[in-house]
Amino acid sequence: MLEGGLNRDSPPVAVHLGGCHMAGKRWKGAPRPAGTGRRHEACGPCRPDAELGHLDG
Repeated sequence: MLEGGLNRDSPPVAVHLGGCHMAGKRWKGAPRPAGTGRRHEACGPCRPDAELGHLDG
C-alpha cells in the first residue's frame, strides 16, 4: 500500500504492507513492483522493505 501525502497531488510518503494499521486514511493499493522503484519511506512496524527483499546491510 502507498500512503499518500496531505494534498491530492502529493507523491506517496510511505510504503506499507497490506493491512498495516499505520497506513492511515490516505492510502491506495499498488502492485508489488511499485514499492521497488522510487525511494519511499518504509513503515517501521510492518517492514515492507524486508518483505520485498530490500534491506540495507
